[in-house]
Amino acid sequence: MDYKSSLIQDGNPMENLEKQLICPICLEMFTKPVVILPCQHNLCRKCACDIFQQAANPYWTNRGGSVSMSGSRFRCPSCRHEVIMDRHGVYGLQRNLLVENIIDIYKQECCSRPLQKGNHPMCKEHEDEKINIYCLTCEVPTCSMCKVFGVHKACEVAPLQSVFQGQKTELSNCISMLVAGNDRVQTIITQLEDSCQVTKENSHQVKEELSRKFDVLYAILDEKKSELLQRVTREQEEKLSFHEALIHQYRQQLQKSSKLVETAVQSLDEPGGAIFLSSAKQLIRSIVEASKGCQLGKIEQGFENMDYFTLDLEHIADTLRAIDFETGEEEEAFIEEENQEEEESTEGKEEGHQ
Repeated sequence: MDYKSSLIQDGNPMENLEKQLICPICLEMFTKPVVILPCQHNLCRKCACDIFQQAANPYWTNRGGSVSMSGSRFRCPSCRHEVIMDRHGVYGLQRNLLVENIIDIYKQECCSRPLQKGNHPMCKEHEDEKINIYCLTCEVPTCSMCKVFGVHKACEVAPLQSVFQGQKTELSNCISMLVAGNDRVQTIITQLEDSCQVTKENSHQVKEELSRKFDVLYAILDEKKSELLQRVTREQEEKLSFHEALIHQYRQQLQKSSKLVETAVQSLDEPGGAIFLSSAKQLIRSIVEASKGCQLGKIEQGFENMDYFTLDLEHIADTLRAIDFETGEEEEAFIEEENQEEEESTEGKEEGHQ
């Protein structure tokens, strides 16, 4: 608290000093002992005890209760800085001896100075009368002459100082309740923020687990797909190998037949009978044997078909489409069904004993 700079800026140092010595809780001059918070703001120890107890119990309204000595925390009413207490509670806070000394000096100075007329509010109707009472009916400060002879003659009045102290006490209590209410709201906000963070973390975990399970399904489907494709490929290779073998055999037979035809045509062109007859018989025998050789292997009708490799995946597709998260109703139904079966089993055993 920079008292020197505040006093220099204000034309009335004593008045400004009094403002600097006002407790933010009771709105009165600090009452010794004065404690200093870690944020460098000051409080009456009694006021610090009050807000400390209100922080521990939001429904506490009595300003005269005992102080809890267990470690806790509360917020500074000036800057909202969180003050963490040790096991000594408010009595663990350091006293601000400088402020206490300044209060003593200020009080001594005030007592030594004569009371000036301008320091006390004066009545506008009766200029020589101080405002010293409060009209409860009109809810305005006034003077004694206004009560005896003036506009507040028929009104109910009370001493100004008592009303002043009562209003300050009520306002102080309201501030304390508002501070406690703000702390509760801040606590709720913190809880909601923590809940948001936990929700995000839980959602992330569920998404990772869901992705992992679907990756397992993808791996199973890929493995089964590769297995079935290999079976189709093996069947294809076997059939193609059989086809190629038959084609090779028929090509060899065709080559032999072509040569025999060529030889037979040349033999027909031979003009000499003796020469023709010397080779014709053997040539005819070879042609007959070649004709018999045409009885090679053949493929059955529909040999090239692959229709027997057919999959009916509709029921599996329906199962995949029906994948969903488990619900509590299904678990309750399962538990209820188990309990019913146990009851029926127990009744059956009792009937058997009878």
